[in-house]
Amino acid sequence: MDLMYEIYNNKRTVFRLKDVSMLIGETNFSLLNQRLNYFVRTKKLLNPRKGVYCKPDYNPVELACRIFVPAYVSLEYVLARAGVVFQYDSRITVLSYLSREIEVEGQTISFRKIKDSILINTEGIDRQRDYVNIASPERAFLDMVYLNSSMYFDNLHPLNKEKIAQILPVYQSVKMDKVVEKMLKQDGYK
Repeated sequence: MDLMYEIYNNKRTVFRLKDVSMLIGETNFSLLNQRLNYFVRTKKLLNPRKGVYCKPDYNPVELACRIFVPAYVSLEYVLARAGVVFQYDSRITVLSYLSREIEVEGQTISFRKIKDSILINTEGIDRQRDYVNIASPERAFLDMVYLNSSMYFDNLHPLNKEKIAQILPVYQSVKMDKVVEKMLKQDGYK
């Protein structure tokens, strides 16, 4: 089976070694790694991180979700796009099982650690068609409050209070319940 044909025919733009193995049915990881590295040397694929391979026109947000798995895009990245915080930040912010800040081809990806039980709970997280796991604005708001309860939010009106109430039990924190309730009341929610 033609490896490059299968990769370029796939809708994904970012692959881990296991993904390629499942895609073409190759179980010999050593051989598969050699073949992939050949395509990296001939510039048909990129290798921005060890064990991660990308098409030249890869989606940086998809890459952010694939470097450390499980992970999902959240925090400032989502909140800025939803109009909840106004300060521009070019970083892609991701929640994962560890904290790191890395740079890949000029793009900074900031990983923040969050408790495993929260990380694996999919309430309020969308799995998009482009293989990106991204938090809803409500989930990103709650993630931010969980990690930094003193965070200032410029505009909470884009958030849906019912969705916040639905997602809030994921965090299993009475203190956080009170902080969120106080924040929403201060911003004019009843």
